[in-house]
Amino acid sequence: MNTSYTLVNKATEKNWQQLCQISSIDQQPEQIKQQIQLLLGLSDFIADSLLSDVNNLLPLINVLENPTQPFEYTKWLSAKLESVTSEAELLNCLRVFRKQQMLAIAALDLLNLQTIEYSLSLTSELADTLINGAYSWLYTNFCERYGTPMGEFGPQPLLILGMGKLGGKELNYSSDIDLIFCYPSKGEIENGKKTLEHQQFFSRLAQRLIHALNHTNYQGQVFRVDMRLRPLGESGPLVMHMAAFEDYYQEQGREWERYAMVKARILNDSSPYAEELYDVLKPFVYRRYLDYSAIDSLRDMKSLINQEVRRRGLTNNIKLGSGGIREVEFIAQSFQLIKGGRERQLQHPNLIYILKQLTELDLLPEEESQHLTQSYLFLRKVEHCLQQFADKQTQVLPDNPLDEERLSLVMECDNYQQLKEMLNQHCEWINQQFQMLIGDNPNETDDEELTHLSGFLDAWKLDLSVEEITDLFDHLGTNETASLLAKHIKELKSQVEKKHPSQKALVALNTLVPQLLANIVALDESSLDGTELSVLLERITYILLTVLRRTTYLQLLVENQGAQQQLVRLCHASPWIAEQIAKYPILLDELLNPQLLYNPTKLQDYPDELRQSLLRVEPDDLELQMETLRQFKQIQHLKVAAADVTGVLPIMKVSDHLTYLAEAIITEVVNMAWEHMKQKYGVPQGCTEEDKKFAVIGYGKLGGIELGYGSDLDLVFVHECDSQSITDGTKSIEANQFYTKLAQRIMHLFMTKTPSGQLYEIDMRLRPSGNAGLLVCHVNGFEQYQQEEAWTWEHQALVRARVVYATPIFSKHIETIRRNILCRHREENTLQQDVSQMRHKMREHLNKGDKDWLDVKQDAGAMADIEFLVQFWVLNNAKSLPEIADWSDNVRLLESLCKANYISAAHKQQLLDAYLDYRNRSHRLTLLKKDNLVDKSQYSEHQHNVKQIWDATFQQE
Repeated sequence: MNTSYTLVNKATEKNWQQLCQISSIDQQPEQIKQQIQLLLGLSDFIADSLLSDVNNLLPLINVLENPTQPFEYTKWLSAKLESVTSEAELLNCLRVFRKQQMLAIAALDLLNLQTIEYSLSLTSELADTLINGAYSWLYTNFCERYGTPMGEFGPQPLLILGMGKLGGKELNYSSDIDLIFCYPSKGEIENGKKTLEHQQFFSRLAQRLIHALNHTNYQGQVFRVDMRLRPLGESGPLVMHMAAFEDYYQEQGREWERYAMVKARILNDSSPYAEELYDVLKPFVYRRYLDYSAIDSLRDMKSLINQEVRRRGLTNNIKLGSGGIREVEFIAQSFQLIKGGRERQLQHPNLIYILKQLTELDLLPEEESQHLTQSYLFLRKVEHCLQQFADKQTQVLPDNPLDEERLSLVMECDNYQQLKEMLNQHCEWINQQFQMLIGDNPNETDDEELTHLSGFLDAWKLDLSVEEITDLFDHLGTNETASLLAKHIKELKSQVEKKHPSQKALVALNTLVPQLLANIVALDESSLDGTELSVLLERITYILLTVLRRTTYLQLLVENQGAQQQLVRLCHASPWIAEQIAKYPILLDELLNPQLLYNPTKLQDYPDELRQSLLRVEPDDLELQMETLRQFKQIQHLKVAAADVTGVLPIMKVSDHLTYLAEAIITEVVNMAWEHMKQKYGVPQGCTEEDKKFAVIGYGKLGGIELGYGSDLDLVFVHECDSQSITDGTKSIEANQFYTKLAQRIMHLFMTKTPSGQLYEIDMRLRPSGNAGLLVCHVNGFEQYQQEEAWTWEHQALVRARVVYATPIFSKHIETIRRNILCRHREENTLQQDVSQMRHKMREHLNKGDKDWLDVKQDAGAMADIEFLVQFWVLNNAKSLPEIADWSDNVRLLESLCKANYISAAHKQQLLDAYLDYRNRSHRLTLLKKDNLVDKSQYSEHQHNVKQIWDATFQQE
């Protein structure tokens, strides 16, 4: 005995003496005796059960002798039910079985011989077994008496929905159980005597099942059964058929019922009827759009709970109190209700599983998820202990010294004060996470915040003139700032009125607009002059008006101050970002977590991230696959742009991210197109999933690893299959035709405009013979064309070409062709003339610069000149030193040329500095939605240096 726990020791001694008098416990091994002694002191339930019926002792000893044994509840109970011949016997059988198994669970818990997570699953599994055991016996009995109700898939069952923690397989030790009953369809049972409607059959069956579980006899009860969660609550029928069930939830289902249904689980064995019920419930619980209004409903429920806690004087309640178990459940279920329609992994009733999935989906950092899990399990362990002391449902910390000692001992604390401190730490952390995500009711806004927002609230809600609104903002600095704000507020009001938004949208705007205005004014930008303020207000206004009829996005911003701040920050930094958000409001979802927003996906992780996104889509749902591809690209572009405008990523890293992302998307598009073709025609001979004998060559910015935000993709398709071979499908076609159709399918997947726009603009003009050529050619034809027919400008393009999709062997083959072409001997004067003339034509047609403004792409001395210089040097010198053709990007090509002494180190540095500055400015101009024009004076040195090198290279005066 531990002498530190005097009250526990006293209870142990008293109960041990009594047990010794009625049993031979003192003949057991020392370890068993010590364990039984401790249990007698820790739990009145265990002590009373053993002292009132010594037959409970031996099963308990058997468990303690082998605590890791499997608990085969279904097998054990089925064997006992075989001899049951009446309902009275059924009730006794269930209760005896329940008590013996609950004693075992309590003993293992209180002696810390099993984890709390395993204990929760055991308690739930036992409940499933008892409920299904009672149901099966009663159903068989009813069918013998009344006949069997038949349906589309055979005998109709009474479908039993386990709700709450039972549904989540995380049942409390002394919990009641929440059930809902449903049967498949209406009808009548013809048994040769008197017909019985299915409704009557299942209603009577449900009543007897509740009685079997809920009734208290001398053996106690199995479970308290709560049926209040059923449609229409206590005033509704005990059982509904599935069609009525569906009608109710689609037409009358309330938000709290959605919340409850997140935890719903059908306890019966799987069957077509069970699947049909899940299909009925899924659209009600999980919306296909992002449903941020769920947070408001959860907050309202939490507010009601807080009021009830205060009203009933519930203190020290580890379930309902601040930082309690319910707040962890709300955190997990808020993500489920918001995103469960899109993320199938979140359509699961178990909380621990959901917390893990939130990490997998990058919705919750791993450290926070693990911390929440640990804190939740700590609270659940405390809760189980409290209930195991007397087999009573309670979540209130003890108010007597004996139970304080018991709890401290089981939780392995030196004393109760130490336990309370640990509890407080867990609860405070949980509450912090709860407040960050959900928070308390916004109606409880503190006075300081109301004072700060009062001017913006009045300006938006009251019918004031521009002058009156201006007066409200006289503290903001200049009168120009106040006047601009006033005019924009009036204009926004007018625009909103013209669009006739819903009441829900107006309520959201009444909260959101004042908060956004406060965030705009609070932007720490001393340079935020009148013009910039006006532009920023216009961008934010445009986004608000765009999402006005999609209140879920307004709700998102209302619920997340952090998201509002990121929106203002990014819209101020870039009109391109503002435009993307307005076009694709789903991007607002990315503003919730700044840690992820400004931390783009690792380059090597793009393929896996995209694959995981597509795994959530049914393989035959092409429309959703295309939407998923586009949304993935948009989300990743936003992350890169956010990191770009805030200086997290340098220009070369920006292009790396955009290029690697494009390659990952190309791979998935090819795979999707291939799958479609395979199903329709089979595949050409010799082809497999791993070796499609197909390649995609990237040219231009894709080939050069220099993609920008709005870049299109220059692609060429080639294959290496025998063109005359036949596909192996039932509808066979020649390989040549197969690959042409494959290319068309790829183009369709890329360029079709869906609600989320186009995936990429694809340019195929660099393929052999350009627009007049085949969409996809054999690799031998590609080689022959490059050797015999290609123009100099096509070989220039080949300098920046590389394989972006192919097997390693096929990729090496194409790279060999590229190298052989680039390393051919060329007559220098002819090459100079061809390159110079092509550049001159381009400049004439594309250059938008003038005497004051420099076109950073097409002007003399700008980016295109540098690119043409590099291409000329490679084509002119690769024969003597093939290594310079290894790369396709200008930066490494310039490094190689310098290393080979074809250009000086000074010229290399001048060209690199100019090229990177031009590229960086071009990126910035894209994000600012401006043409590639800059003040010539800003880049005069770069332009001079590039021109000088150009003239020297092409011998121009």
